[in-house]
Parts: sequence; structure tokens; C-alpha cells
Amino acid sequence: MRTLAVIPARLGATRLPRKPLRLLAGVPLIVRVLERVESLRVAERCIVATDSREILEAVKRAGGEAMLTDATHPSGTDRVAEVASRADCRGFRAIVNVQGDEPFVSGSAVRGALAQVTEEGFELGTAALRAGPDVLPRPDVVKVVTADDGAAMYFSRAPIPFLRDGSDAADRNARVLHHVGVYAYTPDALARWVALPVHPLERIERLEQLRPLAHGMRMGVAITDETARSGIDTEQDLELANSQWATFTTTES
Repeated sequence: MRTLAVIPARLGATRLPRKPLRLLAGVPLIVRVLERVESLRVAERCIVATDSREILEAVKRAGGEAMLTDATHPSGTDRVAEVASRADCRGFRAIVNVQGDEPFVSGSAVRGALAQVTEEGFELGTAALRAGPDVLPRPDVVKVVTADDGAAMYFSRAPIPFLRDGSDAADRNARVLHHVGVYAYTPDALARWVALPVHPLERIERLEQLRPLAHGMRMGVAITDETARSGIDTEQDLELANSQWATFTTTES
């Protein structure tokens, strides 16, 4: 199934100013993410979707493909949808969205999210990692609970599943899932997602994936057993990523 990969990147991050252009092992972060997605060989075409001409030019200097998108988009999904709707990007059967601050994104997460759409029959797909209960109190870690058929039931920054009775701790611990910010869509499902009105739950949790769920769209969740690697949101994250980069590229090559 022909797949388009789109990496949304905006310049206006607040916690890590000019984040996509900050250097990871001497190369702009957004270029490292593009290199990672291309190395997975899951898509026939990989495009950075950005609101910044600086990012556009940095990607092109590195030999990648980038497109300027509307600066007023409220989310990365809207940016991906604009690229997917352009005449020269139509004809793909599946679209995958990898966040522009995820240079360590795992191949199993990306392939798993795509498989939810291309093989499992869901209109939307994403991924999650099995995690321990230590992540439950952390609002920066988004958790997801799933139904028996693998469909997402809810995403939250709160500790879900919540443990009411201590005797059920083992069962709860086996169901703690750390959401990975990778999405796959059919073109029709992506267009429908961005056409939906913002839902109150999306505003409350600041999680855009709650919008399609609240409106009845089904999202399959691929679950992997890999160790979670955080995206890059702060100066400390960037320092850690630089210290880990050589090891990562050696083990992943």
C-alpha cells in the first residue's frame, strides 16, 4: 500500500526555542527526524511540513523534501492534512505522521501504527509502549487504554487505568500503556479528523487525538515492548539526546 510520511515542524516552540533547528550531533533536529523516518523505509515519499522558510531551507540543504504550510494551523495534524490534500500528494493509500521532535522514534511503533490502517482495518492508527506504574503520575507521559479489539478507548495525562483496589495491582500494571506520538490515517479519515470541531475533552487534556475518538472514529493501537525514548522538548532533553546519539545510531544501524 503506497504510503506518504509527513513530519510536521513549526518554529515557534516555547520550551525549547527554535527547536527544529537546534543541533543534534551537529545536524538540525528536524533533519535528524527526517533521516530516521527515511531509514525505516515505510513510505515512498517523506515530506517535512512547516510554517518556516528557515526550516524549509535547512531540510532542502540536507537533500530532503519540505513544504511550506499555513502558519495558522492549530496542530501538527492540520499541517499534515494540508500536505496530503495537495494535488501532487494525492494517490497515497495511507499517511503516517511522525512528530518533528522524535529522532529516536522506533521502527516497530511506526510500522505498527501503519499496520492498524493497512492490515487491521482501522481508519486511524497509533502506537503505545508497555510501561511500568512509575509513569502513571507523570502528566508529561500520555497514557492510553484500549478495548479488547485493540481500539483506543481514551487517552489521558492522568493515571489510567486508575487503581482503586490494591489487590488488582498486577492486572493494572500489565495494562499501563505509554502513548507514542505516531499516527497513521487513511486519506479520508485524516480529512474528516481536521474537519471536526475541537472537542471539549481535547481542550481540557490538550490532546488532539481525543477529537476523533469523541466523535466516534476508531483508532487502532499497536503495542510494542520497546523501552520508551522521550521526544525533545527542553534543553535537558536535547543534552540527553546528544549524549545518546552515537549509541543509538550504532545499535539501530
